[in-house]
Amino acid sequence: QVQLVESGGGSVQAGGSLKLSCEISGYPYDDICIGWFRQAPGKEREAVATIYRGSGSAYYADSVKDRVTISQDITKSTVYLQMGSLKPEDTATYYCAADLDRCRAPFDDVRWFNYWGQGTQVTVSS
Repeated sequence: QVQLVESGGGSVQAGGSLKLSCEISGYPYDDICIGWFRQAPGKEREAVATIYRGSGSAYYADSVKDRVTISQDITKSTVYLQMGSLKPEDTATYYCAADLDRCRAPFDDVRWFNYWGQGTQVTVSS
C-alpha cells in the first residue's frame, strides 16, 4: 500500500521561501509519478508540479514554474517542492499524490493520481 506523508508547511511572509517534503513508502519501484497539488478554500485542487521517479523528468504549472522546483532524493524516497518568492495567492493546503505509472498527459489531471497524502498547510501573509 502506497503511503505519502507531507511536511514542511508553515506561515511565511510574501517573498519568503518554503521547502515541502513528501515521504513515500510502500512502493520501491521506479515506475511512479509524484505530483504536488494545492487547494485553496473555495477553489478546485490544482497541480503545481510532477516528477517521474524513473527519469527525474519534471513538469510545472505555468503559474509557478519560475518560482518552484520539484526534486527527489531516491535514497530517502522523498520528493521535495522548493518554493520561493511566495505570494499570498500561494496560500493553500498542499498535497502530494502518486500515480503508479509514468507521468501522463495532461500532467495536471488529478484523475491520474490514486494515492494522496493528508496535506500540509502553507499560509503566505502580505
